[in-house]
This record gives sequence, structure tokens and C-alpha cells, in this order.
Amino acid sequence: MTGQRATGPEPAAARPAALQVTDLHVTFPGEHGPVHAVRGLSYAVRPGEVLGIVGESGSGKSAAAQAVLGLLPDGTAVRGSVELDGRELLGLGDAALSRIRGNGISMVFQDPLSALTPVYSIGSQLVEALRVHQDLSRKAARDRAVELLALVGIPDPRRRADAFPHEFSGGMRQRAVIAMAIANDPRVIVADEPTTALDVTVQAQILDVLRTAREVTGAAIVLITHDLGVVAGFADRVQVMYAGRPVEAGTVDEIYYRPRMPYTIGLLGATPRLDGPTGVPLTPVHGTPPSLTALPPGCPFAPRCPVAVPHCHETEPDPAEALPTAATAAATPALAATRGPGHVAACHRGEEIASGALPRAEIFTRAGGTHLGGGAPLGGGTPSGGGTPSGGGAPLGGGGTPAPPAPADRAPTRANRTARTPQQGVTQGPRPGTAPPAPRPDPSPPTRPAASPPTPHPAILEVEDLVKHYPLTRGTFVKRTIGAVRAVDGISLVVREGETLALVGESGCGKTTTLMEIMDLAAGQAGTVRLFGRDVRDLDRAARRALRRDLQIVFQDPTAALDPRMPAGDILAEPLRTHRWPKDRIAARVPELLETVGLAAEDAGRYPREFSGGQRQRIAVARALALEPRLLVLDEPVSALDVSVQAGVLNLLHELKARLGLSYLLVAHDLSVVRHSADRVAVMYLGRIVESGATADVFAAPAHPYTRALLSAVPLPDPRKERARTRILLRGDPPSPADVPSGCRFRGRCPLYATLGAPERRRCERQDPPPEPVGPGHESACHFAGSGNAAHGPDTPPTGG
Repeated sequence: MTGQRATGPEPAAARPAALQVTDLHVTFPGEHGPVHAVRGLSYAVRPGEVLGIVGESGSGKSAAAQAVLGLLPDGTAVRGSVELDGRELLGLGDAALSRIRGNGISMVFQDPLSALTPVYSIGSQLVEALRVHQDLSRKAARDRAVELLALVGIPDPRRRADAFPHEFSGGMRQRAVIAMAIANDPRVIVADEPTTALDVTVQAQILDVLRTAREVTGAAIVLITHDLGVVAGFADRVQVMYAGRPVEAGTVDEIYYRPRMPYTIGLLGATPRLDGPTGVPLTPVHGTPPSLTALPPGCPFAPRCPVAVPHCHETEPDPAEALPTAATAAATPALAATRGPGHVAACHRGEEIASGALPRAEIFTRAGGTHLGGGAPLGGGTPSGGGTPSGGGAPLGGGGTPAPPAPADRAPTRANRTARTPQQGVTQGPRPGTAPPAPRPDPSPPTRPAASPPTPHPAILEVEDLVKHYPLTRGTFVKRTIGAVRAVDGISLVVREGETLALVGESGCGKTTTLMEIMDLAAGQAGTVRLFGRDVRDLDRAARRALRRDLQIVFQDPTAALDPRMPAGDILAEPLRTHRWPKDRIAARVPELLETVGLAAEDAGRYPREFSGGQRQRIAVARALALEPRLLVLDEPVSALDVSVQAGVLNLLHELKARLGLSYLLVAHDLSVVRHSADRVAVMYLGRIVESGATADVFAAPAHPYTRALLSAVPLPDPRKERARTRILLRGDPPSPADVPSGCRFRGRCPLYATLGAPERRRCERQDPPPEPVGPGHESACHFAGSGNAAHGPDTPPTGG
């Protein structure tokens, strides 16, 4: 284990810009008219500096990056100016740009698998990149390629240089792409969502590699991402984009602690955080971004802005620039730059926000002066907490105020059972950190004797020693088994009535396989699954069909989960018809379901393509609720959504759980989402559960080294905290489930294992640790559970709420 501080060199403000983009416009031809993807983007980035460009899907981030490198398709209209060390790039031919790309400016793409040629080895692709721009012999280029692979942390680089892209893991492929990007010491590196598709532990490794690349080459980095936590710990300056235009720009501290644009404030408030309050709904940004083919007049954010005034709907503010001078800011009064020339916001009310006349903490709690929720303001405390005009010690967000609740007065009538009342203990759901949910006791005077401990709610799902192995075979005509992929290797878990259990872990650890085994409702290879007290091995076909009504699933990608040829009403009616509901009940149930998830009854006639991503996921949730289930399986339900939309879906799931008495089995890779949503958590590694317990307990005092590394790797949307944290960087990638190591499965990557004496290491090598209690309801499968917590504590955000 190596501890790495999330810090970087201070920006060299006196240096001339390595890359200067001025008034960049990008327009694509479209079926319904021109698509104005980028509208007036300007920024400058200096050597050794990191500029973070953030925004939701469709904001123009990637289109702008491709325009800078000349990678847009033919027929795209690009105008403005892009200067690399003073040389204009727009207008250059392909031959001239080819000499600059990979040499003066390089790019790290989001998907490393598509960025690498599958039929050439990694080493040969690096050799080609070197020899195109440098006069090197093949041997010298090969030696340099090996050096680059070693620099970015590829183990055994001389041997792995001969490997092909499909033989590398996702994280190793991204390292190879970064090695190629820095091969010729470029002046600028453009990183387009370089960590989006990676696990959080691999993300920490890749960000560390990018820091190394900046130190070695001295290059300026333009980091494009939607992850506010990544930007907080890595960038020097930030530019926020919306509807193709920059809407706010400034230093990372200015943007996070003193934002002046309501859209930026909304993004920060919608982001779940490890250090935010628990039990407080997030603050979603309602509505959807405008179509770039038919932009509304005025500010494009005005239809979604809770503090928009008539002038906002009439005149669009001037676009923000990343590094305006005082003279520039004075010449464009719509850019409310009242706190110095380095911070600008394209907002007609930016002056009021900056001066405190319009408090940041109240922007998403009031609309037209009416309070929308009943919870704490942005920042999770008093109205001044985290959102003071003068800029306090914490950024906005961390819980926020509740969004307008889904219409509780239109709760569906449940055909076979009624929704539980508050006295039955599920209206608000259990607080993280408590035992499994129990009925809430009535308030009593202090003199009344203490009540007996509450009785846990009954278990509705019990999994014991579940196993799922896939055979490895060889041969074409006569197949023989040569091994097995041990996807799930003896896990046990319990979900109780009214609670949320989260399964977390890296890709390939067995989370989704576990869900599919549970959803199959059939006898597995080994182990037992009991649902609502019934062993699924004893079910006949009719009983299994009846039981499926009480067990439903919400998939990760709503676009793939909904039939594009069916309107929303038919999608919701389909499971009801399958279970032979009468037509009159179906006709009443469909609008009821739409209203339950915050949509209108009139939306029943619209097709999935006519809804936004968040609305499509709401339809998927409504379909899962159609048969009035008791347990919902949520497979990454918000990972495909932008952060502002994600907040609304998370709030909806919380509200439905409280109102309908649902239980959730949640699979998620985002630990901030898990902390916000789950009552208990189970951490999986290589087919086994290595730690489990109440979410608050596991997050506050993780006992397993793997859990500590996971939490350490989660970025916080707080620059000061990010700069002070120490990462626990895991070595390499998880072993293959087809070749599981003896003893402890984590020992090959365990930072604690490297510090043990010989007898203790032999124990890890020979004995597979069973789960052992480390606290009430808290178990860890580690021979030395809890060791290293002291080192973990100061670097982990507080978990109070």
C-alpha cells in the first residue's frame, strides 16, 4: 500500500497559456435542424495546471474536446479560435493536425477498449506512437514503451508489453492509454471522462497516474467529467457547462464554496456525499436540459431555475470565461463577477447571490417565496451552514432540502394489503446505524421506565451459503471441464421487512450473479434461498409464478429495459395482463402508478423516447410496483443518470419505501449513494461477503482492509477535505474467479498483509477467514479485523447526520 495525497502543484498563473480556446462554436447537422452543441466556449489552461470542465450529459463537454483536437466528423461546423502555444489549430489540414495530435496535444478517451487497436499488442501501439513523432529505432522505441508502462504502474511491463488489449483489465487498459498520451511529452493532455467506467479503487489509481503524468511532462490537463468529487481533488480551476455554454468558472474553492450560478448550486446539492447528513432527502434539479436544436429565449436554465425572474426568460446572460481579466468582467456586466476577476457566472441574479441578498442555501428551498420541503437547508445545517454568502468552511450540498415530495395524497390502493401506518414503523424507514427496522415506540415522559429492546422485523429474504460456479470447458466436439469460474462462492445475507440492504464491491465480485440467482427462484448449485419464509427449492411452477408478484426488479439502464415500441401505459399494463387482472382494474391502476412515481396520467400515451432518462427510470420503477411487490431488487438504479436526475430518483425510492412498506436489495458501486440510501451494507470481494453491518457502523469504522480501501477511494465534492485525505491505493486488480488464491482471497492486494510477520502471513495464506463479529450486527471476514482503523479514521469523512 502506498499512501498518496490528493494534491497537485499550484497553478502557475504567470506562465503563458499552453492552450487558449476563444469563442468556440460547434454545430452538428440534425434531422430536425442544426444542433448547437457548443456555443461560445472560452478558456485558457497553463502548463502544470488542471482545468476541470463539468456538466451533465449533452452539455457540450466532449464535443468541445473533440473540436480542440480536430476529431469531429465531416459536416460539423466549427468556428472560433483554438491556439496551442500561440499556433492556431482550427483550419489546419489532417496532415498538420496528425503531427500535432499525440505530440503537442494528446487525449485520454473515456473507453480505453475502443481507443486501442485490438489486433496489435500494447507495446507495438506504443512503439508506433513514439516513432511517428520521434526519430527512434525500433529497439529504442520498444525500451521507451516498457519505461512508459512501468511509469503508469503496469506490473511486469516488459512481459505485458506483448499482451493485447483484451488481455488487460479495464484499469490497465486506461493506464496504457495514458502511457500513449504522455509518450511524446505533450504540452496539453485532454482527459475525457477518464474514470467514468471504472471501479472506485481503479479510479483512484488512474487519477494517481494522471498526477504522475502531469509531474513528469509538466503538461496542462483539461479534465472533462461529471463527477464533482473527482474535480474537487484534482483540478485547480473549474468551468461548469450547461446547454453548450459555460455558465460559471473560477478556482475550485470559489466554485465549491461560493457558487453564484443556481445550476452549480443545484448540482452540488443533488450530489450524495460520504460526509453529508443521513436521513435527509437530496435536492434534485427539476426538469430537463433544453433541446439544442430549439433553445428557448433567454437563459437556457431559466425553465428549471427556482429563482428565475422575467428578465431571465427574455435575455441570455453572456457566457462565462475561465480566466477573464477585470476589464473583461467590467465589459460584460451580466457576468456577475463581484468577488474578483477570477470567478464569473452567467446569471442575471449572480450579483444577488454573491452579495448574500439571495442566500445560496435557500435557492432550492423556495420557489416564488414558497418553501418546498420541510428539511434542513443546503449544507445540512442551519441556513448559514455551508452556504453563507461569505463562503464558509464547507461547500454546498451534503444533503440539501427535500425535493417536492411525490404526491402522497395519491398513494395507490393496494389490492391485497394496506400500506403500513407510521405506528407500524416504516413511514420514515430505519435510520442508518440502527439494528434491523423495528416499530417506533410512542413518545413517553422521561420518568417512564425504559421499554424492552424492539423486536426485529421478520426476514423476507434469507440467503444461506449460496454458490454459483460456471464450468470452464475445452474442446470443440468433445468438451471437457478444466475448471470453474467461482462467481458466487458461499454467501449468506438477510433482508428484513422495511429495510434496504446494499451489496457493494468491484466489478466481477459476484453482485449481479447473486441478484440473478435470487430472481431465478429455482434451486441453485448449493445453498438455500428463502423468500417470505418459503424455500424456493420446494416451489412448483404455480407457486413460483405467484411468488414473483412479491419480487420485482429495477434494472440499471431504463432505455434498454423499456420496449421502445410500447407507450408507457402499455408497459405498465403488461405485467397486470400477464397476471390476469380485470380490464377495469388495469385501467384504474395505470394512471395510479404514473402518479405514484411523480408523472402525469396523460403520460400513458407517450413512448419511452419522449421521456428524459430520469422519467424513463421512474416508469421502470412504476412497472416494478405494478403488482404490489414486497421486495424490490435494484440493480444500479441510478448509475446511468445525471446527478441532478439521480437525486430525484433516490428521493422517490426513499419515499415509496416509507409509504408502501417496501424492502430493497440494492446493488450499487457508488458508496455515496449506498450511504445515503441503505440501512445495512454487505461488501463483496471475489464471490464472498467480506464485511457486513449497519451502514453507519461499516462506514464509520470499517473493519476489513478492503472496505477501508473502498471508502478511502471515494472522492468528496469538497476541495479542502480532498486535499487533506490520504488514499489507500490497492495493488493491481482482483484475481480471476477462475483462479481463486488459497487462504484469504484479498491477501494479494491487502495493505495490511504486507505489514504482518511471517506467522501471521502464513495464516492468511492457508486459512480462509470466516465472518467474525466486530460489533453489534457487524461482521468482518479478516483474521485481523479492525487492524489499521486508526490510520483510516482521520482520512475518512465524518458520518454523522
